[in-house]
Amino acid sequence: MITSHSRRDFLQNSGLGFGALALGDLLSCESRAADSAVNPLAARESHFPGTAKSVIFLFMQGGPSQLETFDPKPVLARFDGQLLPESLRNYDLAQINAADSKVMAPQFSFQKYGESGQEISSLFPRLAAHADKLAIIRSMHHELFIHGPAMVMMHSGTQLLGHPSIGAWVVYGLGCESDNLPAYIAMTDGIFRNGASMYTSGYLPAVYQGTDMRAEGTPIQNLVRPENISSAEQRLLLDRINDWNRQHRRARPGDTRLDARIANYELAFRMQSSAPELIDLSTETPATREMYGIDEEPSARFGKMCLMGRRMVERGVRYVQLICGGWDAHGDCKGNHDAQAKKIDRPIAGLIADLEQRGLLESTLLVWVGEFGRTPIRQGSNGRDHHPYGFCAWMAGGGIVGGKTIGATDDFGFKAIEDKVHVNDLHATMLGLLGIDHEELTYFFEGRDRRLTDVGGDNNLASRLVRG
Repeated sequence: MITSHSRRDFLQNSGLGFGALALGDLLSCESRAADSAVNPLAARESHFPGTAKSVIFLFMQGGPSQLETFDPKPVLARFDGQLLPESLRNYDLAQINAADSKVMAPQFSFQKYGESGQEISSLFPRLAAHADKLAIIRSMHHELFIHGPAMVMMHSGTQLLGHPSIGAWVVYGLGCESDNLPAYIAMTDGIFRNGASMYTSGYLPAVYQGTDMRAEGTPIQNLVRPENISSAEQRLLLDRINDWNRQHRRARPGDTRLDARIANYELAFRMQSSAPELIDLSTETPATREMYGIDEEPSARFGKMCLMGRRMVERGVRYVQLICGGWDAHGDCKGNHDAQAKKIDRPIAGLIADLEQRGLLESTLLVWVGEFGRTPIRQGSNGRDHHPYGFCAWMAGGGIVGGKTIGATDDFGFKAIEDKVHVNDLHATMLGLLGIDHEELTYFFEGRDRRLTDVGGDNNLASRLVRG
């Protein structure tokens, strides 16, 4: 006689076994490790002792002007409204008309701050209080004039689509120290202008892809468990699905998406409690909220992102990418940059101070940069055009000795001319501070070993930043 049982009957009759699920999961870790060779997100040793353990990448999408932020050029004020000197009119700079364009003076004043005398624009009065913690690079450069390719370059070291972002490379090299949150999280105050290419894993295994997290509401879509299913029921279902996925993967050993799917199902299960806790800021003190400016405009949104960035690295997230959009100042550069700076000045200054008071600044590398800078010549109604030939970045924390200015552009801010730092050099430096040799971190793809810095990259900057 065959007895019919419903799904509910099965779960009720199996209830006594739920107490052993946790133990069973722990015991199965060993078999899962043997099955997949190694946990792709497990924390790994660096190539050599690094000074940083995690990264918060502050990306100013649209291209902030170096001339209004961190590279003062007083000579521009003397030539304001005039044609460039004859010696500069034939500059060989692709897509920039230097022959008959007029100079535009810097729109904000600069002052020296801190014991180091770092020159910083009046746009950033709160950030300027941390001048002695910043290493300002004034000689960033690449050759890409258009937003899309330039943003891909700044995130992956090449203008070609399909290559891994630096966050994916970092996680591939070092893994993660959190079991309950993604190793790599990306957030934006608007849109990812280039979509997932801003945090892609490219040709690396799919498990190293960044996770797009919202600052408000449900942090990650489809994460909340349906009300009609219990945690134990979900665990049982997930184990069955993972068994099927592992069987499927064994028949398709070259498909890394299956490894990513298994790892992501497990991580999502654990994140159902940890992700909402991450964005619940109710436990933060009023002083902390004020420090980041999260209860007032215009700093509220980016302030919340920065505070969450601190909470992420505090919980073991390896790479955090925070994007502030809106820096594309083709017209009214002064108005644009004034509004943009009000969004980020308090939050970033608060992030530095908060990391320091919690003992996290020494192990957290902060990097601030856009995809390029802006031209010294006027465009439209007091705007500036795109300019990749000499622009600014700054770094702080992660063992860096601040109060330094590295590199220089010419007197008009057209070209990087001293201690030039290419994007590949910046990436090599970031990896070096994390203890990763950029030439040794490789992945075999399409017939050769690939790396973030391709055939470029100079890591000498890292040692200069740390030694003082």
